[in-house]
Amino acid sequence: MADRRLAVVILHYGDPALTSRVKEQLELSDPKLAEHLFVLDNHAPEPFPGAWRRLDDNLYWAGALDYCLKEFESRGYTHLWFLNNDIWFGSKPPHILKAWKRLEQLDAKIGPIGVYSPATHRSPYHPQMIEKPGMQYSLVSYIDGISPLFSMECLKQIGGLDFEGNIYGYGVDVWNSLALHRAGFSVVVDHQVTIRHIYHSTAKKVEGFLATAAEAQHKYMAARLGDEYEAVLKQELEACRDFRTF
Repeated sequence: MADRRLAVVILHYGDPALTSRVKEQLELSDPKLAEHLFVLDNHAPEPFPGAWRRLDDNLYWAGALDYCLKEFESRGYTHLWFLNNDIWFGSKPPHILKAWKRLEQLDAKIGPIGVYSPATHRSPYHPQMIEKPGMQYSLVSYIDGISPLFSMECLKQIGGLDFEGNIYGYGVDVWNSLALHRAGFSVVVDHQVTIRHIYHSTAKKVEGFLATAAEAQHKYMAARLGDEYEAVLKQELEACRDFRTF
């Protein structure tokens, strides 16, 4: 792995039991990489015991991601895997090492990967993310941000994370991964590393949050892709390609 360094951050907000579950799963699967695994407590109503850091304010998803990108770049890391706390891995362990090695191999095979993500067991919003048995990986135009693994260098080359006007984060994952794709960096969904996800496990419990986040998302996406951004995104999916061999 030479000068490549991966930081893995679990974003805690909501049920501490969910955070503990994925943290313990990763500690058991990758004990030698545990020193690079961090829990960021995003000023959660229920603090997470033993978090690497508890923020003074809730930065929401996009703000917390930007915070971690800057923090871990300053520590000499080259990649950041930013995990929701309501996921867990369904593929065989080791989870971190397997993903990291496959990313390294794919980087060498197809060129710089801007963002990589495991496939997910199901997705009501992103068909390109759903695991496909028999496939190795897919090249897609954009991803769902439940477990993105970013190249910090690639993000820097497109001007850094763009979340202006939308700290909540809905749509920030889509736009930034699409921007990486349009800049010539690969966006990868790996069907050999898979996760399951409880959609909106926390957001549904915060009164009014989903409506507020959806309004911010609409303004944010329309400003970047136009009022018909949903049709643009649907058309982008037609360019996705699946690969059976690695």
